[in-house]
Amino acid sequence: MPRVLIVGGTGLTGAHAALHLRELGHEVTLMSRSRPQVACLKAFDHIAADYTEDAVAPATLEQFEQLVFAAGADIRSFPAGADEEAYYTRVNAQAIPAFFRSAREAGVSRAVYIGTYYPQVAPEAIVTSSYVRSRHLADEAVRALAGPGFNVCSLNAPFILGHVPGLHVPHIAVLVDYALGKLEGLPVVAPGGGVNHISSRSMSEAIASALECGRGGHAYLVGDENLSWKTYLEMFFNAVGNPQSLDVSREEHPLFPDSILYAGRNAVIQYTPDNGELGYARDQIEPTIREVVAAYREASKQE
Repeated sequence: MPRVLIVGGTGLTGAHAALHLRELGHEVTLMSRSRPQVACLKAFDHIAADYTEDAVAPATLEQFEQLVFAAGADIRSFPAGADEEAYYTRVNAQAIPAFFRSAREAGVSRAVYIGTYYPQVAPEAIVTSSYVRSRHLADEAVRALAGPGFNVCSLNAPFILGHVPGLHVPHIAVLVDYALGKLEGLPVVAPGGGVNHISSRSMSEAIASALECGRGGHAYLVGDENLSWKTYLEMFFNAVGNPQSLDVSREEHPLFPDSILYAGRNAVIQYTPDNGELGYARDQIEPTIREVVAAYREASKQE
C-alpha cells in the first residue's frame, strides 16, 4: 500500500483521515508543528514542520507516494493585529501551492487538498473576504499543477463535525456545553439560515476515494446534509437529553459570529454534494452528534 503524508495530521480532519487510511492498510506519516499528544496518534511517524515557515527537504518528501493536505490557516490561527490580506495571502495563497510544487518535484504521484466550500457555494465571498479569496487562489493554483505523474484534486468541504478519541475540538465542545445549559448568560436561540455539514467519517472516506480515483485537476464540492441552524442545534439538545424547540434570532449569534459566516448572517446554503465518484457515507450528522456528545460527556467525567 502507498506511503501517505498528511499535513495537518493532528487536527480533526487530518487525524481522522490518518486513522481511516491506516485501517485501509496505508502507511501514514503525520506532519504538524508539534508531535501529537493524543494517544491514538502517537504511534504514527511524525515530521515536525510548519508548512508556512519551513522548507521541507526534498529527500523528506521523496519518501511518499501520496499527500493529503488538511492544513490551511483560518480565523482560529489569525494573529491579533495582523493585516488580513497579507496574512492569508502568505499562508494560504502562496505557501500552500508552494508546498504542492515541492511535493510534485519530489515525485509524489497523487495528492488531495482539503479546501473550503465558500468559493463554490458563495463566489461573491471571493471578493468580499480575504480568507475566502486566499483559499480560492490556493485551490486554483494547486489544481493547476495536475498533469502527467501528478494527480491532484481538491475536496471543498462545509462545516466538519466529528470525533477522534482524546482530541479536544473547542468549537465542537462548546456546542455540547451550550446544549447542556453550561454557558450561562447566552441566549438559548438558533441563528437564522442554515448550511451544509459533513462528518469526519464522510470526509475520511472521500479522502481515501480521492487518493484512489479522484480526477486530476477537479474540485469536488463535498458535503452531507443541508440543515437549518435551528435543526442542527436542536440535534445537540436532543442528544444531551435536553430537547428544545429553539426560537430563531436574526441577530448575531455568540457561537456563530459574523466573522465565520462568510456568506453572511442568516444566509441559506444548500447544494447537492459531489459524491458520485467518491462514494462516501451520507446521512451521518445526527449519529455523529450523538457520538460527539457521548465522547465529550465521558471526557468531562474523567477530568
